[in-house]
Amino acid sequence: MRVWPFERRDSPLTPDLPTLQQRPSGRSFLIDLIKAAGCLLIVLHHMAFYGPMSDVVALAWPALLEWLYDHGRLAVQFFLVCAGFLTAGSLARFEGLDGAQALKLAWQRYLRLAIPLLAALSFTVLVTEWLRPDFDHASLSATPDWGQALAHMVLLQHVLDMDALSAGIWYVAIDFQLYAMTLLSLVVVKACRSAQAVHSTQTLRWGLWLGLTCASLWWWNLDARLENHGVYFFGSYGLGLLAWEARRRAASGQPNADFQRWTVFVLLLVLGAVAWWLGPRWRIVTAWSVACLLVWAPADWFQAGTPRTAPWQRGVQWLSTVSYSVFLIHYGVGLVVNARVVSAWPDALWANTLGMLAALVLSVLCGALLYRWVERQPPTIWRWWLWAGVFKASVALAMLMNPGA
Repeated sequence: MRVWPFERRDSPLTPDLPTLQQRPSGRSFLIDLIKAAGCLLIVLHHMAFYGPMSDVVALAWPALLEWLYDHGRLAVQFFLVCAGFLTAGSLARFEGLDGAQALKLAWQRYLRLAIPLLAALSFTVLVTEWLRPDFDHASLSATPDWGQALAHMVLLQHVLDMDALSAGIWYVAIDFQLYAMTLLSLVVVKACRSAQAVHSTQTLRWGLWLGLTCASLWWWNLDARLENHGVYFFGSYGLGLLAWEARRRAASGQPNADFQRWTVFVLLLVLGAVAWWLGPRWRIVTAWSVACLLVWAPADWFQAGTPRTAPWQRGVQWLSTVSYSVFLIHYGVGLVVNARVVSAWPDALWANTLGMLAALVLSVLCGALLYRWVERQPPTIWRWWLWAGVFKASVALAMLMNPGA
């Protein structure tokens, strides 16, 4: 099968290639730009959400902090749509999957998500207990217990209604659930083909993804009780899957390629309009807008950079590469900066403003280190055992530091 320019094989969202040496270096600049912007926005959202530095800064710039507090979380939709788009590209070469293949891909995905997560959680747990005696603030998570630690290791903490040990890590579990749902859809496609279904593999795949997307946008996403489950977010993820199908059809060179892309766009418009009519949600508008951008962006926006690419473009690509690690580590970094600034200059606007900027920069730098030392390494079972052991040791040490928990 032909590989289109926008099928990134080096993305953290591509789970089926276990080593760096096996990953080609193709990139998509538009995807990099969306992920880099989403990374910065979600970090700023959490800095506005978790004080106390933001409480001081909000006195001077209330509108800005209020916007970050209320709407910065929309950056999650950037990642959901891009994740669906990239997953569709990475799985396009499979006509269908049997159960064993799907389990193998799901396991590889889990390792790639969980290993850096365990490393970041180890840091956050220890930092939290180190700061607790002198930094009494609601943003600190409670000292973990063993059941909570085990739930985090298997990405079930929110499903089991347990408090998270870090901000935003629910997304990791949701990402894994969404990927598993996509794999299951391909298993169903293969089963239908084995039963001599009259429709082609691509038609069956398209129909399943469309059905799941409609069910999520028009039903599951309206039920807040499902917020900890992948079905709640499949609408945004599915828009990414459908956007990839639209670009694949447009790039196929068939005589009616433009007509097919217009057909998909009209379909996306109907999906979004009905979803808004059923329940106005800005998160769905954001996801729909990103999906439409992916459908209609010029082909050269998906091309890789060159050695002569402008420095800001190389910076965008670099930030996109480390964005997952930044997302995992920024909460612990923010706690440290909050505690240090508040202890020295609790009411100084200049200090708390610079503190928020410093927390942002340090989060990116620490994320880059986490990426270099952990995420970019081959995700093997032995590395999982290593970081699972480090995480359990961190939890044990945290309980020793706070024996009354």
